[in-house]
Amino acid sequence: MASTYYAWAVVEHGKPLQKIELPIPEPTGTEILIKVSHCSVCHSDLHFWEGSYDLGGGKKMHVKDRGATLPRALGHEIVGTVTKLGPDVDANTFPVSVGDSRAVYPWVGCQNCGRCEDEHDNLCLAQKTRGVFAHGGFAQYITVPHPRYLVDYGNVEPSLACTFGCSGLTVLSSIKKLMPLKPHEPILLIGAGGVGLTEISMLKALGHKNIISADISPEKRAAALKAGATAVVDSAAQEAFDRIIEAAGGPLPGAIDFVACKQTAELALACVGKGGKVIAVGLVGGEMSISMVPFTFTCKSLIGNITGNPQHMREVSELARSGRLESIPITEVPWEQANKAIQRLAEGKVTGRLVLVHE
Repeated sequence: MASTYYAWAVVEHGKPLQKIELPIPEPTGTEILIKVSHCSVCHSDLHFWEGSYDLGGGKKMHVKDRGATLPRALGHEIVGTVTKLGPDVDANTFPVSVGDSRAVYPWVGCQNCGRCEDEHDNLCLAQKTRGVFAHGGFAQYITVPHPRYLVDYGNVEPSLACTFGCSGLTVLSSIKKLMPLKPHEPILLIGAGGVGLTEISMLKALGHKNIISADISPEKRAAALKAGATAVVDSAAQEAFDRIIEAAGGPLPGAIDFVACKQTAELALACVGKGGKVIAVGLVGGEMSISMVPFTFTCKSLIGNITGNPQHMREVSELARSGRLESIPITEVPWEQANKAIQRLAEGKVTGRLVLVHE
C-alpha cells in the first residue's frame, strides 16, 4: 500500500478546492482506516467552502469561529472499505473486518462526555466531525475513532447509503422531534433539495400520507411530487400561505424548514396552528423577530435540529435494507470533478444529491 493519499481540500475559502497530498495514517487504539469509495456533496460542504454563515443584521459566523482550520478535506456523507484495524478494536463486540464496506457516522464527539456516552455525539461540545474538524470523504482515506461509528448498509446501493450519514439521519431526527402525528395529519416541508426529498421518502416509509412540499424551484417541486408529496406550493409566491393552508385544509400541526432563513421560518410559523411545531434544519441563516404574547398564546414551538445520533443512522439503514425507503435522485460524479460538483451545488443546479465516486 502507498504511504500517501490525496484529498480535495479547502485551502482558501471561496477558492477552488486544491488536491493535497497527505500521509496515510496508521490506526491506533480503536481507530479504523477507511478507503473512501463514495462521498455525497452536501449543502453543509458549501457553507464550509464559502467560509461563513449568515447570522442576520450584517453579522456572520466564520468557519474559523467554530474551531475549524485549513486546509480541510470536505465531505461527511461517506461510504468506504475497512482497510486496517487498530490494535484495540474488539471485533466480537463490534463485528467488523478488513474488506467490509461500511457507511460512516461523521458527527464524532469527544467520546468522553455524558452526551457521547449516551450516543448523542451530535450534541457534544467538542466535536471532531469528519469534513469539518478532521479530513472528510473528499479524501481517498479517512480514519474513524471507533467501530461504533460504522454502519452496515447491506445490499443498499453505496451512492444512497453514503447519504445516511447526514441527509438520512437528519431527516429521521427531525421527524422524531415533530412526532407524534397521525398518518393523515398534514406536514409542511419547506425546501425540496436532497434533504427535503429524503424527508418525503422517509415519511412515506414510516407510513405518513399527507405531505405538502414548498420550494421556489419548479424542477424541485416536480421532484417532490414524484417522490410522493401530496401537494406542492411555490414558497416564493405572494399567495404561498393561502395555498399551503388550502392544501392542508387549515393550519398544520407541524412543519420542517430545510432552508431556515427569515422568510421560510416566518412562513412555517404562520402556517402551523395552535400547539404546532416548526423544526429548523437548514443553515441559510438570517434573523427574525417574534412577538412573544401571541407566540405564548398559540403555544407554538420553534425547535432547532442539528444532524442526528448514531442510532438514528442505524435506523435509517434498517429502513433502507428493508426496501421501504425509496432512493432520491442521485447523480454520480467522478472524484476528480469535486470542484465542478461544488460549483453545481452553489449555482442551485442540483436535484437530489451529487455523489463523488472514487475510481
